[in-house]
Amino acid sequence: MKRRDLLGLLSALPLAAWLPAAGASAPGDLEPAQAFDTAAVPALDAEQSRRFRAWFLRIVHEQLRQGPSPRWHQRDCAGLVRFAANEALRVHDAAWLRAMRMDASSLPPELDISAQQRLLARHWAQGDGSFGPFVTAARMIAFNSRPLARELRQAEPADLLFYDQGDDQHLMIWTGRGIAYHTGSSSPQDNGLRSLRLTELMQWKDTRWLPEPHNPNFVGLFRLHWLAA
Repeated sequence: MKRRDLLGLLSALPLAAWLPAAGASAPGDLEPAQAFDTAAVPALDAEQSRRFRAWFLRIVHEQLRQGPSPRWHQRDCAGLVRFAANEALRVHDAAWLRAMRMDASSLPPELDISAQQRLLARHWAQGDGSFGPFVTAARMIAFNSRPLARELRQAEPADLLFYDQGDDQHLMIWTGRGIAYHTGSSSPQDNGLRSLRLTELMQWKDTRWLPEPHNPNFVGLFRLHWLAA
């Protein structure tokens, strides 16, 4: 998505009020986009959110560990987030573990949610009142997340870092100690997934990816709408 298209997408939303211009700081009081209907599908409470985060990150790390396979193959950064979120909301029974080739030991506590809350999986707001199983990085941020800040100290594990690089946008996942992300390309030998410690990220030569307030390419931190604050 081109930068002008992204700005057009955000212009009709409260997000436009805080989208930072080059060199500008985001306001401290950020307004979320009102796209997710918590009356139709209840959001997760604090304990459910804590368990969701644990499962979300466990699935991300398992994708990194297992490497290329049909089950763990995502096309882009939004696909990585969608897959981890959708699978975290499933029932993690023996059949699921076999399909995922995951060991039953050292798993997070099971996510105790209602059947209605499980509808959050594959239920991504499209911005036009409809919902579907797929969503781009820009629409995930604009219609399915709420802004937090532009400083990593505000982040919790499973929060999202969003970058606008002009010609396209990119998501990274905060793991608590670093990031996980998809490069945007993959092959049978490389599923495109990477992880970096924060110290490694802060030493990247390409400063467009620094998660710092002074970086105009770093839009900020975001949290999926249906997670507890």
